[in-house]
Amino acid sequence: MLGNYSLSSRVIKMGSKIREVKAREVLTERGHPGVEANAITEDGASGRAVATGGLSFGKHEVVFVYDGGKRYAGKGVLNAVGNVNEIIAPALKGMDVTDQRRIDETIVKLDGTENKSKLGGNATASVSAASLKAAANSIGVPLYKYIGGVSSCILPVPCVGAFAGGRRYGGGERSGGKPSYEFVCYGFKTLSEAIYAGWEVGNEFRRILRDKFDMESFLLTVIPPGKVEHDKELWQAMTDAIAETGYSKKVGLQVDVAAGCYYDAKKDKFVGLFSKEDKTREDLIDIYESMAATFPFVVVEDPLDEEDYEGHAILTKELDIEVVGDDLFTTNIKRLQKGIEAGACNAMLLKVNQIGTISEAIDAVHLAYRSGYGVMPCSSRGEGVDIIDYTVGLGTGHMRGGGSGEFANRLMKIEEELGSSAKFLGKDGLKLKR
Repeated sequence: MLGNYSLSSRVIKMGSKIREVKAREVLTERGHPGVEANAITEDGASGRAVATGGLSFGKHEVVFVYDGGKRYAGKGVLNAVGNVNEIIAPALKGMDVTDQRRIDETIVKLDGTENKSKLGGNATASVSAASLKAAANSIGVPLYKYIGGVSSCILPVPCVGAFAGGRRYGGGERSGGKPSYEFVCYGFKTLSEAIYAGWEVGNEFRRILRDKFDMESFLLTVIPPGKVEHDKELWQAMTDAIAETGYSKKVGLQVDVAAGCYYDAKKDKFVGLFSKEDKTREDLIDIYESMAATFPFVVVEDPLDEEDYEGHAILTKELDIEVVGDDLFTTNIKRLQKGIEAGACNAMLLKVNQIGTISEAIDAVHLAYRSGYGVMPCSSRGEGVDIIDYTVGLGTGHMRGGGSGEFANRLMKIEEELGSSAKFLGKDGLKLKR
């Protein structure tokens, strides 16, 4: 990928060497700080990128370095910022910002660990992404075109958040608000039509929540304890919202289960997931089979424990919908390869900052594509609106989120820029058997 700009730009573009890399601690919507890196070239082009922790973390993700202590409840990132300014920045000075792989290889070598635990994945990822953006700005092309070149014309199926809330039945101490649910707007001719449909369905769903469950919400609802006895009541409400707006078979459902956060190894059961009853792996598999047969689910993410390749393979074989590995794969090419060999999942969640550098993330994307797997980008590691450009540049065909707010605005701007060359794949953008 990277549109081959990294091969030609050093010949046609002067001043693209890195003059300076600086990092700072910034506040994020996650409620704790992130690392913001700024890469500046000799010609004055710059790129800023943020890496921060998500609501839930897989055990096999790269390690983010935090300060500990009382400040920001231990989540301060001044140590990671120092690693950028004192270790990474001097090593990158003078490098051509368009040589992304050399930049990333240097960062990886400086860290020297398997999981980025020396410098911190938040330090390495922010610098790697900032360098990528600086390169695009130095050349003078949008980020998505720098990543994908002439191939960057596929607009993704967007999703719109519905509800979340992890501990309403007990358990899920590590869940970070999971499971979270979204409407998947796939059955439309254009991206803009899909985004409007998401707006309509979302509004109708909130009306149903207010009238049926006496819950007020603005955008994404966190379901409190005691409102429902099983999530299937809410699955029905989502299905009703789709039907009431006339979008049956055009809008589907997605769930990020993060099931590993509910797994109790001592009991060998999942505690408080979907309802208060403890569940075995076999119980969950039965639930997913019924869920997919009864409700319009098209995507299920991390449906079982993050170590359970065998169980994910069983589900992938049994279900006709997209089964996505996030905590199972962690955008890690080695874990993805293991999943491919086992037949576990048919898609990989892409969090660019989850693995620590742009090059490693793109290597995982390429392996997924070569193996017939889908790729579903997500912005939960601080990628922000840049995830839109990654999604279009990599031609993933669908994504988590993207259907509201600034993300939707960026998508519609790209749709406008592409004009008649824009392609919206609709249902074909998902990894479905049917």
